[in-house]
Amino acid sequence: MDKTKKVITKVLILGTGGMCIDILDIMNELGGYTCIGFLDDDKEKWNKEYQGVRVLGPLTKAKEFVDAYFVNGIGNASNFLQKKTIIDRTGIPDEKFLSLVHPTASISKRASVGMGTVIFQHVTVASNAKIGNHVLIMANSVVSHDVIVGDYTYITGGACISGLVTIGRSSYLGTNCSIIGKITIGDNVLIGMGSVVLKDVPSDSVYVGNPAKFLRKINNM
Repeated sequence: MDKTKKVITKVLILGTGGMCIDILDIMNELGGYTCIGFLDDDKEKWNKEYQGVRVLGPLTKAKEFVDAYFVNGIGNASNFLQKKTIIDRTGIPDEKFLSLVHPTASISKRASVGMGTVIFQHVTVASNAKIGNHVLIMANSVVSHDVIVGDYTYITGGACISGLVTIGRSSYLGTNCSIIGKITIGDNVLIGMGSVVLKDVPSDSVYVGNPAKFLRKINNM
């Protein structure tokens, strides 16, 4: 066997939306990965191709691909609370989900990144930050020192999180929002686009504006 030959990892992407195509781009730029298909529960998409990659069937088909790894690209401001349920539906353990970091991202050697997490272009993750499992951090975001980000959370493009912030599980931080240091954002929280958060945000709530204010409970969305 030629030990110098590069090993190619087979990968399936969950979903077919724009974020999934962005993830495909990250894989291509990193090299060493080949996307063998998308999985999506929309029957109308089965056996069709997106960006040259075929949709192979529903999420529950994931268990059939025993030699492949997975990346989740499903999620937006409307369905972010279902992210854990979506991933659980595959029946795939966390260790079979890849963590991908775009080559232009800057990740401190003192930071930690969980399983199934994807970090997009030009993201900064500073010293002692702890990023959980299945987190998506989108382009141009800044996660400052000692920030903790819970599992299944989305940090969308251009978000700026100051030092010593704690963010709970299954939350969604909107595009270009800013978070002051040393505060806590709870679980199942939606922070609106462009919002400026200056105080703690309780779980199960929507906050918007500058300064960000309570809008409604999350179960009223």
